[in-house]
Amino acid sequence: MTPHTRFPPVALALALMAGVSAAPALAQPAAHSHESATAPHKLSLDQGRKWATDAPLREGMSRIRGLVAAQLAAAHAGKLDEAGYRELATQVEAQVGAIVAQCKLAPRADAMLHLVIAELGEGSDAMAGKAGKLHPEQGLLKTAQAVNAYGSHFAHPGFKPLHLGH
Repeated sequence: MTPHTRFPPVALALALMAGVSAAPALAQPAAHSHESATAPHKLSLDQGRKWATDAPLREGMSRIRGLVAAQLAAAHAGKLDEAGYRELATQVEAQVGAIVAQCKLAPRADAMLHLVIAELGEGSDAMAGKAGKLHPEQGLLKTAQAVNAYGSHFAHPGFKPLHLGH
């Protein structure tokens, strides 16, 4: 695999958010372009209400929550090694890629989702050792915080926040 034949899911999401076309085959339909000239810089509610979601988003975020929840206790106990963090990052990136490819949200909700996706990407990069400033443990925390931000800003019945305490 060469860098020109396939982008990792998080890199693809970030490239699409920046308005960069990765490749014609990877282009998103107009209804879900992942581009916004007026992208918000801060996560907020929709006039006091949580943003609407669709099934692919709820399924993907539930999977991400499950992946992260399963590793938080091990990380807090110092039992998650570098390989474990890298594997978790790969799994989170795969779910983010599926969300980006499949979810269809209204433009304003989509713009809010991109803020969560960006945080998930930063957390995954740190867990994978790709973010020099952040250690893998900090990446896991950033990912968990992004999961909780999603839950507090998007309508997802039964979604429970992750416990982040030590």
